[in-house]
Amino acid sequence: MIRECEEHGYFRDEECPICGEEGKFIMSDFEVEKLGRRMAAILRHGNGEPEMDEQGFVDIRDIVSMVRGNDRNKWKWLRPHHIEAMVDTDPKGRYQVSGPDVRATYGHTIKLNLNLPDDDVPDELYYPATDEEVDIILETGLMPTDRAMVHLSLTYDDAVTAGSVRSECPVILAIDVQACADEGFPIGKAAKTVFLCDKVPASCLSLAEEPEDHYDDYDDDDGSEE
Repeated sequence: MIRECEEHGYFRDEECPICGEEGKFIMSDFEVEKLGRRMAAILRHGNGEPEMDEQGFVDIRDIVSMVRGNDRNKWKWLRPHHIEAMVDTDPKGRYQVSGPDVRATYGHTIKLNLNLPDDDVPDELYYPATDEEVDIILETGLMPTDRAMVHLSLTYDDAVTAGSVRSECPVILAIDVQACADEGFPIGKAAKTVFLCDKVPASCLSLAEEPEDHYDDYDDDDGSEE
C-alpha cells in the first residue's frame, strides 16, 4: 500500500522507513495495481486519446478525469495527489512528474521525442534474447518490435529478469554504448535500470560474459508492468 508520512512524504510499506510512523493511508495495493494499469494504457499506449505533448507528458488532472470517467463510482476518490504518490514511490521509476504533468518513462508503443539524458549511461548495457532470435539479432542488429524503442538493461542480472518473461534461460547480449552513439544511435537513460535507443547496429552487439556473482533465482515484482 501507499501511505504518507507527515515529515518524510509518501512510502510503500506499513510504516515510514525513516521514522517508523504509520502515516496516512493513501491507496491499497489493489488500487495501486489497477491505477498503474490504467496509467500505462494512457501514457504508454495513448489509450483514451489524451492531450499528450511530443515528449509524452499529459496533465495529471486529465489522467484523473480519464480514469474516473470509466467508472466514476469506483474512482470517485481519485485526486491528482494519488497520481503523484504513485509516481513518487514507484520502485522502477516507470513515471516522471514535471510540474502539473506526468509521463511514462519507458514501455511506449507510440513514437515520441522523449529527449532522454545521455550523460549518465554506462559503457556497456545488456539485452535478453531468446535462443531462436539471438543469431538473427547478432547478424542484423536490434530493432524495436512491440515497443517504439529498443529497451536495454543496466546490468546482466537486470537483463535476465527482463528476459525471463519470454524465456526460462535468456541469452544476454552486451551493447557497446559509445559504438552505438558513433553509429548515430545515442542511448538515453529512461529509468533506474532501463535505457532506450532507436536501434542497436549489429556491430555494437556481442554475447555478454556471465558475471561471477550472477545468480539464477529471480523474482520480478510486476512482469506485466515492467
